[in-house]
Formats: sequence, structure tokens, C-alpha cells
Amino acid sequence: MRSSKLQCLRAFLAVTLGSATGALALVGATGAQAAPGHQWPGHTGPTVAAAAASCSQAYLPLPDPSCTPGAVNPDVTQDTIDSTICVSGWTATVRPPTSYTNRLKAQQIVAYGYADTTMSDYEEDHFIPLELGGSPTSPLNLWPEPHATVDGGSSYGKDGVETKLKNAVCAGKAGLTAAQNAIATDWTTALSTLGLG
Repeated sequence: MRSSKLQCLRAFLAVTLGSATGALALVGATGAQAAPGHQWPGHTGPTVAAAAASCSQAYLPLPDPSCTPGAVNPDVTQDTIDSTICVSGWTATVRPPTSYTNRLKAQQIVAYGYADTTMSDYEEDHFIPLELGGSPTSPLNLWPEPHATVDGGSSYGKDGVETKLKNAVCAGKAGLTAAQNAIATDWTTALSTLGLG
């Protein structure tokens, strides 16, 4: 079932994204080719076709998994963490410009059907964070996460979890893939899932 969902999602993205960047690496996907994580998809920003309320808010404080399942940066592996995510300041070298993320955020606010459309009330969040090797630019890994607390979670709470997971990976207390999968499954339980708190 997961395989057919991934195939449908890839077909949808091929139509909506056109030649933006190429194929993406999804957590748990096999055989996917991925574009280098540091390339931006063009000068005009993303071309996601956002139909009104095409993504569900029912999963908050998590994103709708059919819209935002997470995607990884193929340059970040367990073997490369000492030259990527564990280097202070590395995420700044791959973080996309706000001209890209703001345009995507506006489209995704519509797609998620939020009544509040004030851009500053949301963080265009990397679901699998850059500091854990998440894709910098994939619309599969970016979503408008509310700053307001919803069902016990908010963008601010997730930020702390991301930092703790990255520190655990860099200290050898957790594997990179395990941390990516834990946060993509449910960031609110990721630390306890990995026995980190």
C-alpha cells in the first residue's frame, strides 16, 4: 500500500512540479534518485498547484502525510554527518532563500485550508529538519506549521526536539535514519521512541 501511495505521489508531483528539480528521496523509499539537496528549483519559486483545502488539518500538530510525508537530502548519510549536519553552521549552506519558501508557504496555507492566512502565524517548516538531513527544497518536506499550539504541539516545541535529535545523532546516541524516521512518524514522540527522553 505504501508503495502505491508513493507512486501516486510521484505521479502527482511530476505533473505539478514539472522540471523543478528531478526525483526526490523519500524516507523509506527505495531506488529513488534525488537531486542534490543544495539546488533551488528555479528563480520563480515552486509551482505547486494548490487546490483549496487539498490537505487535511486533522493531523495537527503533524502535517497531512499525503501532502507532507517528508523527504531527505541525499548528501546527508550516516557516513557524511561529520562533514554535514554535525558541522556548526552547515544548515545555513543548504537553507533555501525566503523568496522560495514564502511563495510555497502562501500556496500551502491555501492547500491546508487554514482560516488564518497571516503568513507570520506559520513557520514554513522542514518536516524532516535540515539538521537531520531533510531535503531543503522539496515541497514534500516543507509545510506551513502553525506557531499557535494545536493539540499540544507547535512549531516552537518541534524546534527543541529537532535540536535534541541532532545532538543525539552527532554524539552517536542515535542513528541518522532512525532519527529521521522517528521525527517523520511523529515528532511529538520522537525522543521517547528513540529512548532519549
